[in-house]
Amino acid sequence: MSSESPRNPLLDTWTETSSHMFNSVVAANRAAFAAFGVQQEDEDGVTPADRIEPDEDLPEWHVSISEDHPGRLGVGDHVDFTKTISENDVQQFAAASGDTNPLHLDDEFAEQTRFRGRIAHGTLVGSLISAALARLPGLTIYLSQDLEFHNPVRIGDRLTAECEIVEDLGDEQYRLTTRVLADDDVVIDGEAVVLIDELPE
Repeated sequence: MSSESPRNPLLDTWTETSSHMFNSVVAANRAAFAAFGVQQEDEDGVTPADRIEPDEDLPEWHVSISEDHPGRLGVGDHVDFTKTISENDVQQFAAASGDTNPLHLDDEFAEQTRFRGRIAHGTLVGSLISAALARLPGLTIYLSQDLEFHNPVRIGDRLTAECEIVEDLGDEQYRLTTRVLADDDVVIDGEAVVLIDELPE
């Protein structure tokens, strides 16, 4: 006589169904976090910076580009790039840039300022414009960028950089309007001039 307990088909079905439901809930939560731009570490502790690949987007970002002039660029073409500014973004930008202003890093200090709390670095926020421009077809090279800062950005704000070509300057150079929005509030306004080379073979 075998000492092994007989298998219960009902228990097996319940276990399989529960496992499937749990995995579905985990997947749904991950999708919801990504949709709202919440930065998370993966199961193996990999941060968003560790997941970056050349010419690729992370799932928590959103990119849209017009197709008014397929295969070439022209006046009216535009590109948008959306992401959430995370605590990790602010910390990494401070480390990379050397900008350790306590307004961006120290809650207690920032509470005593006109902003009544920490805000993201203005240049970090402005860099979303660069992210949008990098999605234009070809190899985008900055020639100039003017920025006006209108509103502070808090950690956790979901931002969209919007860039539109307003003038073809010739020689593959273009002038664009550039702005960053938090919902409908303009936080940065400005314009850029870029050179767009063909991609290397």
